[in-house]
Amino acid sequence: MAPAQPTIRFLGAAGTVTGSKHLVTAGNLRVLLDCGLFQGLKELRLRNWQLDFDPAGIDAVVLSHAHVDHSGALPLLVRKGFRGRIYCTAGTADLLEVMLRDAAKLQEEEAAAANRYGYSKHSPALPLFTVRDAEAVMTHLVARPYGEPFGVVGGIEAVFRGAGHILGAATVELRILPRQPSGDPLTVVFSGDLGRHGRPLLRDPEPVHEADVLLLESTYGDRTHAGDPDAELARIVVEAAGRGGALLIPAFAVGRTQELVWRLCRLEETSRIPSLPVFVDSPMAIDVTEIYGRHPEDLDDDARPFLAQRLHCQQYTLVRDAAASKALNARSGPMIVIAGSGMATGGRILHHLKMRLSDPRTTVLFPGFQAEGTRGRALCQGAPSVRIHGEEIAVRAHVEQLDGLSAHADQPELLQWLGAFARPPRHTYLVHGEPPAAEALAAAIRSRLGWTVDVAAAGAVVPLASR
Repeated sequence: MAPAQPTIRFLGAAGTVTGSKHLVTAGNLRVLLDCGLFQGLKELRLRNWQLDFDPAGIDAVVLSHAHVDHSGALPLLVRKGFRGRIYCTAGTADLLEVMLRDAAKLQEEEAAAANRYGYSKHSPALPLFTVRDAEAVMTHLVARPYGEPFGVVGGIEAVFRGAGHILGAATVELRILPRQPSGDPLTVVFSGDLGRHGRPLLRDPEPVHEADVLLLESTYGDRTHAGDPDAELARIVVEAAGRGGALLIPAFAVGRTQELVWRLCRLEETSRIPSLPVFVDSPMAIDVTEIYGRHPEDLDDDARPFLAQRLHCQQYTLVRDAAASKALNARSGPMIVIAGSGMATGGRILHHLKMRLSDPRTTVLFPGFQAEGTRGRALCQGAPSVRIHGEEIAVRAHVEQLDGLSAHADQPELLQWLGAFARPPRHTYLVHGEPPAAEALAAAIRSRLGWTVDVAAAGAVVPLASR
């Protein structure tokens, strides 16, 4: 009997931008590409409580990067029986030490608050995973450098290449080796999240030249980013200062916070914005900045001295202490507060929003993508109120969104990256995109490149074939 054809099953980030999980099966080997949490809509978040596969049956995980929608279900995977290795880059391994512990701590704190104030339907409310669960993940991590093939399990090997998205982000080339010496390997390339060319701090995404099957992200597959984010950022800061209130910026602790401070420093140095007190109210972002400084393999030349100074600029304050964070609520006058989370789903930004959303002098700036079902998406779409800690908060603040700072490639940049392929993959599947974005990118790839491309369907199992 001939061996079963290798397959891939789309367990997450299919029809949505969160929950990235793709299960590659080859014979009796099972390798998981990413293991992320679902975010946004309640129907998606409920899927986090039940994995759609047997964790004990997974031989290895290959991780594209550390964002929780790609890594955040690892504590659940390990708690429910996974015993293999988790391969990632060195930068990703260091970030996971901080990010998974922080995510677990937030889960524990939110469950405790829900039990204390009684705003959960569950009694008792429980965290999705604990700090102990997160710490258990660290014993499974195996760091591998960019550009060097490594064995994953059995007859499967992989190569990481820089994706330019955040520190440690990589594209994954997974090679399923032939059973016969004369055969050719089956090559599956997973883009993870692709970054952008010419951005500050990080190196550009590395090209990939061939694949039998390609899994490509499509977050911004239906749009083109604004050309000059500095001009728009300067306008928002100047107008916010003119209102006399706080500018609140919900920002991801990894990548977005560092780039925002870099840009704000330069705008201030060139007198394009007024000199305002800026508070980076995120212990995780402060820790992450230190990690950035330890990984020159990911950084461009301009970033190294800036990160070595740990975001040092005039009037910038790094806020670690919870009491100091709460004290910001008593401050008046123009100021900038950068805090997590990036989609306003948790973290310290919620306390600032709760205190200041009802003040018309407040400005809220979302500097990136907001997934469906998040508070960030609701605020960007003009919601008259949002619920925070069980309380309905009226929205009278001025809300802005700045897509030009996105760490995701837009449609032209995705097509540019595809242009490096020496020949078309046999099949391309679009993942990590909401349906309009994925369908628009699929149409562009078909019309401009003539490739065979489909939008991945949630739960679908598709065969993997070499040339």
